[in-house]
Amino acid sequence: MTHDASVVVFISELVVLLVAGRAAGELAQRIGQPAVIGQIIAGVLLGPSVLGAIAPGLWHSLFPAGAAQHAMLDALAQLGVLLLLLMTGMETDLTVFRDARRAAVSISLSSIVVPFICGVALGVLLPESMLPSPSRRAITALFLGTALSISSVKIVALVVRDLGFLRRTVGQIIIASSIADDTIGWLIVAITLGLALHGVIDVAAVTRIVLGTAAFLILSFTFGRRLVFQLIRWSNDNLRSEMATISMILVIAGLMALLTAAIGVHLVLGAFVAGILIGQSQTLTRRIDAQLRGLIVALFMPVFFALAGLATDLSALAGSGLVLTAGLIVLASFGKFSGAFLGGRLGGLSYAESFAVGCGMNARGSTEIIVASIGLSMGALDQRLFTAIVAMAVVTTLVMPPMLRWALRRLPMSSEEKARIEREEFETQGFLKQVERVLLAVDASPSGQFASRLAGLLAGVRRIPTTVLHLDRAAVGGSAASDRRIRRSTAAVQAAAQAGDEVAPSGSDKVDITTRSRTLSESDEAIAAEARKGYGLLVIGREPSAAGAAFDPQITRSAARFGGAFAIAIARGVHRREPLPAALNILVAVTGTRVSRQGAEVAIALSQASRGAVAALYVANPPRRSLPWRQRFGRVIAPRNAANAAVREIVDLGELYGIAVSARIRSVSAAYDAILKEVQSGQHDLLVMGVSPRSGDQLFFGDVAAEILERAECSVLFVSADPAADPAAVATLSQSSPQRG
Repeated sequence: MTHDASVVVFISELVVLLVAGRAAGELAQRIGQPAVIGQIIAGVLLGPSVLGAIAPGLWHSLFPAGAAQHAMLDALAQLGVLLLLLMTGMETDLTVFRDARRAAVSISLSSIVVPFICGVALGVLLPESMLPSPSRRAITALFLGTALSISSVKIVALVVRDLGFLRRTVGQIIIASSIADDTIGWLIVAITLGLALHGVIDVAAVTRIVLGTAAFLILSFTFGRRLVFQLIRWSNDNLRSEMATISMILVIAGLMALLTAAIGVHLVLGAFVAGILIGQSQTLTRRIDAQLRGLIVALFMPVFFALAGLATDLSALAGSGLVLTAGLIVLASFGKFSGAFLGGRLGGLSYAESFAVGCGMNARGSTEIIVASIGLSMGALDQRLFTAIVAMAVVTTLVMPPMLRWALRRLPMSSEEKARIEREEFETQGFLKQVERVLLAVDASPSGQFASRLAGLLAGVRRIPTTVLHLDRAAVGGSAASDRRIRRSTAAVQAAAQAGDEVAPSGSDKVDITTRSRTLSESDEAIAAEARKGYGLLVIGREPSAAGAAFDPQITRSAARFGGAFAIAIARGVHRREPLPAALNILVAVTGTRVSRQGAEVAIALSQASRGAVAALYVANPPRRSLPWRQRFGRVIAPRNAANAAVREIVDLGELYGIAVSARIRSVSAAYDAILKEVQSGQHDLLVMGVSPRSGDQLFFGDVAAEILERAECSVLFVSADPAADPAAVATLSQSSPQRG
């Protein structure tokens, strides 16, 4: 076969596998099964057992037996393995494991040890006629033990989510156990494969592999972790070519895979650990994650699992092969269920919860297919054992959803668990949850220093990576005074971030803070350039203007160039002398709108970080026929329901973070009068308002905000919605700056 003909056949194989895998995966999802099951079945249908038996001529022409053709498909499969392990690592949420670590560790260890012993015992007891190589019985036994012991965290998480139990306590324990199970399992896979490469179990080789793996993991999660974070941030912030960060991620995964291969461990461990580190990177935006997942899920996932099915020969199940497969399924299910059940009881779970965990951990799916494919390619498994393992993976994955659904329905939801789930669902809709990075644009003014402190508090308490863009009148590095101002801004952010970090969940990473410097004349282009790197919020710290109710034109241009949600911090009162006291006493004006809730979220986060207090003020217009004495004493007549609902929402939001929000409802004709009256009481040192830009040449948030800007004696933080969500805002910013960044 010529080179061109070989390429044509390869592309044909790729297209057929992609179409069949995608179609069968879609059908599987429509009947409530994971897509991977459909993709494997598609490969089986295209393999020698079905298409090869029905149309042997077509099958041989589509999948010729030539070594070169097989090598091309094998290379694609091996690349698919690495990318799938990279994606699995990126999906490994270690925070879930940390929250349920006691039960998860117990369940994971016991659910690995019991089926691993069962698999090894099976390999030891198998007759020589069922072994690919009797001299390598120990390696085959280790592969069987490994294949029986690992759960597929992707399949488990998918099924738990589809059943609606992702936020249930037992659902989180199942996923956390699967994460630990998967991580430990791939260590076992790596060591087993390292032994298989040597052909025999050599004590020196085992020692070298174990020590090399330990050193690799220690270096990866210390020095390597920081290096990976820096490389991803550098590529995202400095490279201008399309999808440059995706290329950097693939390079990191490839290098770490090669590093594990160099120490005698299989490539899969390096790819998996790389995925974990990359997934934890604070600058890995949802856009980048979606792009990489799109490449893997759209191409490599359906093709790889279809190839696994293609390598399955159902004729190998005839006779003793069928008995072997049935025994493998029973042994795998018994070992996994009994191990997980025992671990659940030892971890403090009830009988019903342990039973549900045992059902949930029994899904094998993609993980076993990867292990079996590697074992087949290395000669540790033959066609019969490979087919038996694939059948076991498919059967256990198919029966897991109905069994888990039945088990979970027997678990009543406690009132405490119900309240937690409602709070988490409420929180997922939040504004700050969607902010992946903060850009802080400040000068050396008191408002700039105040904004630096506020941004630092947000960064520390919500773990949001922050870039400080210091704008100075002098050139960068042009004078000692300029350098001191830059250091002062950075120190303000870092000190506030540390304060916020102290009240954040334990075990989290220190927030990433980067500093850049530009002159004031370069600020427009600098903000536009930074905006392209993927920020969710711009915090501006500059003096508004001498005109009182108007903003400096530079602030207008900065908001326009950023093109997203932004906040403007203005220091007044005590904050003109001291940027930030120990605790903030915050007044937040609420109206029940989306932008109002957005401002309240920021206020609560600042209060939590500074250990301060929050008061929510709702101002309602008085009804036309209300009694004068009721208006005079601020009694609310209408619309009471709207006011109560708006305030209740903010009170509930505060409870999520342990902040007791005091609610105040006033009914007056001018909202700013009520707000200013509260400010003049002296109880608050910061007023937070959620606002939206209005049409016009200058940045304008409406009459109420203008009055507050001109007359408020305390510091003010205006939090503006994303202009893209408000046509009027888009018009405002477009008119003020035609060349938006």
